Amino acid sequence: MSSENLEEQILTMGKNARAAALKLSSLSTEKKNLILKTMASGLRLNEELIISENKKDLAAAEQNGLSSAMLDRLKLDKAGVEAMAAGIEKVASLPDPCGEVIHEKTRPNGMLLRQIRVPIGTIGIIYESRPNVTSDAAVLCLKSGNATILRGGKEAIHSNLVIAKILSKAGELAGLPEYAIQLIPSTDRESVAVMAKMDQFLDLIIPRGGKGLIEAVVSLARMPVIKHYDGICHMYVDRMASLRMAVRLVVDAKTQKPSVCNAIETLLVHENIAKDFLPMVASELQKSNTELICDSRSQIVIKNVPTSKATEADWSTEYLDYKISIKVVASLREAVGHINHYGSKHSDAIVTESKNEANTFLESVDSACVYHNVSTRFSDGEEFGFGAEIGVSTDKIHARGPMGLKELTSYQYRITGNGQTKA
Repeated sequence: MSSENLEEQILTMGKNARAAALKLSSLSTEKKNLILKTMASGLRLNEELIISENKKDLAAAEQNGLSSAMLDRLKLDKAGVEAMAAGIEKVASLPDPCGEVIHEKTRPNGMLLRQIRVPIGTIGIIYESRPNVTSDAAVLCLKSGNATILRGGKEAIHSNLVIAKILSKAGELAGLPEYAIQLIPSTDRESVAVMAKMDQFLDLIIPRGGKGLIEAVVSLARMPVIKHYDGICHMYVDRMASLRMAVRLVVDAKTQKPSVCNAIETLLVHENIAKDFLPMVASELQKSNTELICDSRSQIVIKNVPTSKATEADWSTEYLDYKISIKVVASLREAVGHINHYGSKHSDAIVTESKNEANTFLESVDSACVYHNVSTRFSDGEEFGFGAEIGVSTDKIHARGPMGLKELTSYQYRITGNGQTKA
């Protein structure tokens, strides 16, 4: 498709989305929930088709040399389709944020002032690799009253197209406005540029993916952007940590699912416990064949398993794989400084039995989610009780951390009176 035709197609999608958003904003909660449940049924009825299309993506990904962790991220089997359907039903069961009265007060002149939660309008979402994001993004936008235009990555194009088509067709049977959910059928990079410039139709754009993609969107966007930057997450094991607990938390945060943004990429260990702790955790990480990339101090201590030498670049690398960088630090202050310098402001944790050390860490680390004696793998909309999530915002304005339904709304002031005038 030529760039002119692609731009014309996307602009038409934007115009249609704007019209759909106006219709969505007037749907009742009951109507939206019915549409969502019908969508979930549509996914289950088309399970074999979804898996068949996903196999095309997997075959191409294997041919292109994607890592096993990334293939796992891409794969959809029966359990994966069911998880998407169940996720939609979970969103249907959640409270509708639209119409919520955030604040209400009566002014001295008798004027009633109410701050009401309302949809943002039309939202563009750009993402890579994971086909379940197509479903999560579509249903969260629907429940919060927003029309959405989706642009997935080339790795999951067949999966994304079939999921979006099923959701739209099933939803329309139950009253979903036409064009409320649209997916750009092209993975041409030009499509990103077109989306980023059509502020006449998109109220917000949310990029989820690599640093290059996000920086490109930010540099081009004419509308607000909520960023989901790299997940360069850390776990700091303090000198007063329970070492057994620390081993469990590190192993979970790194190996439970290494291809996700809330898995840790760097382990920081206080020098007072490094000699005892590092051999313990290294042995456990070896069971999953996790590669240990160490600074010179940790390399000296870890003698029971192979290690490689860390470079400066490793401290700011999101591996998304069975790899972890390890550094010995002299103090909590050094650990916090390392995290604030190299981290991506996503999710970081401290393991310690000291409340003072924990509180200092929680107050000093400038990240969306900070944990004390908990795995970073809980930075997730489902785990926070939000249902599915649109992503984990590393911004500070409007939304921060896992983004659920409320984060996809704005607010409006509604004022009621009985003839009050300024004069």
